[in-house]
Amino acid sequence: MLGRGELEKVPASRSQADELLDQARRHVATARLAMDSDPVGSYQLLYDAARKALCAILENQGLRASSRGGHIAVYEAVSAQLDPPLGQSLRPFDRMRRRRNEAEYPRRESERFTAEDVRKDIPKVETIVEIAVKVIDQMRPF
Repeated sequence: MLGRGELEKVPASRSQADELLDQARRHVATARLAMDSDPVGSYQLLYDAARKALCAILENQGLRASSRGGHIAVYEAVSAQLDPPLGQSLRPFDRMRRRRNEAEYPRRESERFTAEDVRKDIPKVETIVEIAVKVIDQMRPF
């Protein structure tokens, strides 16, 4: 992924990783509070929480997705390192990424977002955040 320009090396930063994890936790909390009044915004926050948790892992390793790699590179880089055994718990991210794109680039035929969409994915995102917290100290800089 580095060779293809999808990831780039940056100085490893535990403090930046911790900040991303804090943001992820706050995004989940805000999504939970706003899901009934703003399901689209809440879903976007929930997705961003999962993305930032995965980015925290990479940031701590001195890696960051480039504009070429984008969000999918974040998922693929972390999955390549953690699957198995944690791949099953990370998989909702890719589905959420595609669903979130429907909010960013809506089409007339796109399914509407509901509070239930957010409610169903909150536990999945919380799991992704928990995984990041658990593995971050076990993964050395790249």
